[in-house]
Amino acid sequence: MLGYPHHAAYVAEDGCAGSTPAVDELLARLAPGVMENAQREAESLAARFAEIAPGETFEAWDWHYVEEIVRAEQLTVDQSLLRSYLEFDRVLHDGVFAAATALYGITFREREDLVGYTGDARVFGVLDADGSTLGAVVIDPFTRPTKQGGAWMTSLVDQSTLLDRAPVVTNTCNFPAPAPGQPSLLSWDNVITLFHEFGHDLHGLLSDVRYPSRSGTSVPRDFVEFPSQVNEIWAWEPELIARYARHHETGEPMPREWIEALQAGRHFGEGQATLELLAAMLLDQAWHQAPADRLPGDPDDVEGFEQRALEAAGVAHPLVPPRYRSAYFQHIFGGGYSAAYYSYLWSELMDADTVAWFRERGMLDREAGERFRRRLLGPGGSVDAMETYRDFRGSEPDPRHLLERVGVS
Repeated sequence: MLGYPHHAAYVAEDGCAGSTPAVDELLARLAPGVMENAQREAESLAARFAEIAPGETFEAWDWHYVEEIVRAEQLTVDQSLLRSYLEFDRVLHDGVFAAATALYGITFREREDLVGYTGDARVFGVLDADGSTLGAVVIDPFTRPTKQGGAWMTSLVDQSTLLDRAPVVTNTCNFPAPAPGQPSLLSWDNVITLFHEFGHDLHGLLSDVRYPSRSGTSVPRDFVEFPSQVNEIWAWEPELIARYARHHETGEPMPREWIEALQAGRHFGEGQATLELLAAMLLDQAWHQAPADRLPGDPDDVEGFEQRALEAAGVAHPLVPPRYRSAYFQHIFGGGYSAAYYSYLWSELMDADTVAWFRERGMLDREAGERFRRRLLGPGGSVDAMETYRDFRGSEPDPRHLLERVGVS
């Protein structure tokens, strides 16, 4: 009725990709190399499994069990020991906030005179480089019985020059609450989550638009995760790790060999992780690009439809099913990601390209941060997303950097 060949074309037109051929091209470009990586991992894990359980067949449900055994054998760092060096307040101030200050010149001052919406929520005023008020961020880090799982950013007040409103955003996580009188100690995954969600916060805080409806994260689905993924890179920056990864009692820095082990294991298991994600993206496109007469007409036909779609895309690996099978793929049927689950990969395309750009400029570089702030974060949804990216980067995102990241030549 609207003139599109299928729902996926309608969705893609409003995103950064612009068209389903562009989406299909990126997914197809990745598929062979990702399959190859996953197969190498499968053969390696199957060999280790044969030592653990002689005579047994290595199956998909054995994958993560064996993978964790191999991880412990090869990476030689006990994740539980890291917690003593990852105290929440130090990570927040000397890691997350410090990176934002180094890049954008902004500073953070806790406002004890402002009461959060829950007892654990803390309010920080955000000041610009010239000392003027930029906005505020509410840090809500700990789990509680009435809190849903996961981690997210929310914009309580959207920035707007029309209404003269400064932004107020939240950073909401579900880290273990500390015992009375004790510090909150994080896992390494918690640290990455904190940096990630603060990337969304920065998108809201550094917004510079006229209309509130265009503020901050009011951008296409395949763009919104991009700045937060970029912000994760600072968790790995040696200059910052030396500041925030210190023992909560002695202040001693995390042992260098542990940091090296973390770096070495950064892409451990990436073949399987990327393939299950890619398969789900391709399955999403199959559902929303297929003509109605080729869709399953009966629940019993769903599994066959999935298998044919994965085989046609070249990602049907018996040991690596899609991250979500159709019957519980809530993202694409009830979660707002219909024909748009590829957006995580498109965001990573821009993320990898941007990280390469920062590396060329010495990483935590104030001038580079200012350009990223003014030309990419500031415009929010007031300008076409890819036009914003090209203005910042000076070119289209180079897929080479994403291919290198996921180990595809």
